[in-house]
Amino acid sequence: VHRKFVQTSSIQRSLSLVRWKVYAVDRSSVRNDAVDSPAKSLRRLLDSPGIHLGPACFDALSAKLVQTTGFDFCFTTGFGISASRLGLPDTGLISYGEMVDQGQQITGAVSIPVIGDGDNGYGNPMNVKRTVKGYIRAGFAGIILEDQVSPKACGHTKDRKVVSREEAVLRVKAAIDAREESGSDIVIVARTDSRQAVSFEESLWRANALSDAGADVVFIDALASKEEMKTFCKVSPSIPKMANMLEGGGKTPLLSPMELAEVGYKLVAYPLSLLGVSIRAMQDALTAIKGGRLPSPGSMPSFEELKQILGFDAYYEEELRYSSEATRPERQRNGESDSVRVVTPEIYDGYGRSRTWFRKLRIKITGRDGFEKLDVRIPAGFLEGITSIVPALGGINIKTLVDDASLSMAESQELLDFNDAMGDRIQVFLE
Repeated sequence: VHRKFVQTSSIQRSLSLVRWKVYAVDRSSVRNDAVDSPAKSLRRLLDSPGIHLGPACFDALSAKLVQTTGFDFCFTTGFGISASRLGLPDTGLISYGEMVDQGQQITGAVSIPVIGDGDNGYGNPMNVKRTVKGYIRAGFAGIILEDQVSPKACGHTKDRKVVSREEAVLRVKAAIDAREESGSDIVIVARTDSRQAVSFEESLWRANALSDAGADVVFIDALASKEEMKTFCKVSPSIPKMANMLEGGGKTPLLSPMELAEVGYKLVAYPLSLLGVSIRAMQDALTAIKGGRLPSPGSMPSFEELKQILGFDAYYEEELRYSSEATRPERQRNGESDSVRVVTPEIYDGYGRSRTWFRKLRIKITGRDGFEKLDVRIPAGFLEGITSIVPALGGINIKTLVDDASLSMAESQELLDFNDAMGDRIQVFLE
């Protein structure tokens, strides 16, 4: 019996050891996948058929919107990061530290692979190595490195200059060495600006040399015609090619994804879409506010939509997992819904005017061009909220006008009719 007990215990310990080793192997593989998943995901994308479109983001929110829209990957844009973070042009003013810090915020906000704009590596090949290692630690799946001198110039702008052929190749080799030293699989996208700085023939030579040096993807910026794009895509046919569709008008023709695929491209960047529409939307909103009104409801998401986009609901749901009985709100301890309860107040001012609550205010705004900008109705009881719709009404005692008008039994009465500072006609009716 003792011998059988010892044998059984030994078997159990052996089985436990086997299970622990299997668990350890599984956990190890999970950890390695988690570390390498951005680059691996990007490489799977490069190996998959078809062309892949990537908008360029400039902060964590824009990256999150790219992901929730359903894109498989995205780029970061030095143009956009310099604009949003510094309010300055992309002329080499932003530093490596600022770019990698912004990149870490971006990659931390999404699960899709992100290709980072590494500019010219911020110096010689030794600086390139540091840049690549920093981008790896920041969670990037890929990095774009160009052959411009320092300070660099923005693509599609004047006065671009490039380093020698030898240094351009050495930058790629330094990037590959940094990748190997880090035990990473980050995708190296080699960019040359020599098309505009030197000649089309020089850019083809460099594209071929950068491919031979080990770049995973090659990219000639600012090609000037569809024919040049076709010729470029025939260089080193086994290496994926990247296109840059500069919205708003650059040197490269704007082609549809189908046309780009026919030409031979694998990746397509859209560098300015998100930044451009954001700037225009903010300008329009500020113009509206300066004119004494809010942006039109259709031009912006509702507060509920904003909360959904930013993940408030997911946060609250996860928060419950870590709340104790003592910290949980009373309504949740009692099994009540977490929704907000709205209590409708009753309005009495001594004159029996509680009926005011049941009437509505109609607010109508007509632009100087004669087109209707706003036509909404709100309960007259919510007088405090009217200035949130039309700030120009902030200095007017709407309550007094409503109280006086409510004494009449007329179905509809005009309370106000005036032009604001922008020349728009504002009318308020009590219905």
